[in-house]
Amino acid sequence: MAMTNQSIGETCIVCEQPKEQGIHIYTKFLCIDCEKEIVRTDTVDPKYRFYLQQLKKIMNREIYS
Repeated sequence: MAMTNQSIGETCIVCEQPKEQGIHIYTKFLCIDCEKEIVRTDTVDPKYRFYLQQLKKIMNREIYS
């Protein structure tokens, strides 16, 4: 069985899954599913804190040597 090297999208900073549709915020990718879920989540919902923690990754700079 031959394996093919197909593009499966980019890794979302929130769900950490490869997705094909989403938006770029600076150098990070946020999938459309997580974007919709974040918008729908109330600020008192425990999931909201998780989303905030994941979105903080946007500000982390990658160091290339």
